[in-house]
Amino acid sequence: MSARGFTLVEVLIAMGITAVMAVMTIGSLRGIDHASEVARGQAERYGAARLALTRISRELTVAFLSDNYDTRRFRDPPTLFVGREDELLFTTFAHSRWHYRDAKESDQAVVEYAVESDPERSGEKVLVRREKPRLDDEPDRGGRKDLVADHVTALRLQYWDSKRHDWMREWTTRTVEHAKELPPRVRVELEVLLADGRTEKFVTEARIEMRKPLGF
Repeated sequence: MSARGFTLVEVLIAMGITAVMAVMTIGSLRGIDHASEVARGQAERYGAARLALTRISRELTVAFLSDNYDTRRFRDPPTLFVGREDELLFTTFAHSRWHYRDAKESDQAVVEYAVESDPERSGEKVLVRREKPRLDDEPDRGGRKDLVADHVTALRLQYWDSKRHDWMREWTTRTVEHAKELPPRVRVELEVLLADGRTEKFVTEARIEMRKPLGF
């Protein structure tokens, strides 16, 4: 019998089947890569949010006020606690002195948390932390500012009032009502935009140990 080769139609059919299989394989690989990328993004944002809440809680735990200051130099106490719904400024014993050798610093610092616009991503927000290791008469200025968490959609803070037995949206020691008293508990809620487009709320509650000013 004479040898018979493939017809043009058979070759075209085989090429078509091969092309379809190649497209399906590439699409599957792209899907796997996208899913892997989303999973990594989810893990990173979960981790950043939890780390941010842990840090805020730890620093709030050792927040403090003090009556030990030079009244001739300072009109108002340099230690303070100014808490609003979406930002927080307070003095704490959480400063780490080992960052700089022979630095003339103590474990005291002014720390501020707030949500600001992301300088690298238009339309997005980030949680920033400002730390000022030296207490002076301008606690709301100066210091170093660092990014704590990105893809943040909201920061919500509440302060427990033991007298009213209710959560307050503001607490400041610069008013007569709370001039020398810190809230016993602070509730922190951080809302983050996840890599898959969903928003997730992370919540923690910090207990402040030293509620009254340190005296002589």
